[in-house]
Amino acid sequence: MKQRSEAAPVEVVAAIIQKQEQFLICQRKAGGTFALKWEFPGGKVQEGETLEEALSREINEELGVEAEIAGEVWRTRHKYPEMSRELILIFFAAELGAQEPKNLAFEQFLWAPPSRLPEFDFLPADRELIKFLAESGLANPPHGGSAGKLSHFRKKPHR
Repeated sequence: MKQRSEAAPVEVVAAIIQKQEQFLICQRKAGGTFALKWEFPGGKVQEGETLEEALSREINEELGVEAEIAGEVWRTRHKYPEMSRELILIFFAAELGAQEPKNLAFEQFLWAPPSRLPEFDFLPADRELIKFLAESGLANPPHGGSAGKLSHFRKKPHR
């Protein structure tokens, strides 16, 4: 029997939140890990949490709002040289409703149209998704709400 020599990947969840044809993006704090890189809100899944529970918790901790988590829209794997374990990143469509997010964890956050996303210095693991969003113009389909707009994303298989 062959034993695995590496630790299990870390599961990370992130929210793709849209409002008025723009995406909510967040910049990591100066002085922290991956300082000043841009990302979508989210974080690590804790033991005993479902993916959706983890994302709801992270959105509440980072943005001070409750979110409705819709379906998974993108999945990828990435290994950062600075980290000992590979990441599995799972992106979900999410809605904030009428609530306005508050910045509780970031250097800054802002709403950006898909065409402008490549102008921001995103984390390497997010870049394939950023390219897809920018090229597809997903903020403009005729459906209502984030879940509808993002329901036709292609999912990335585990590698």
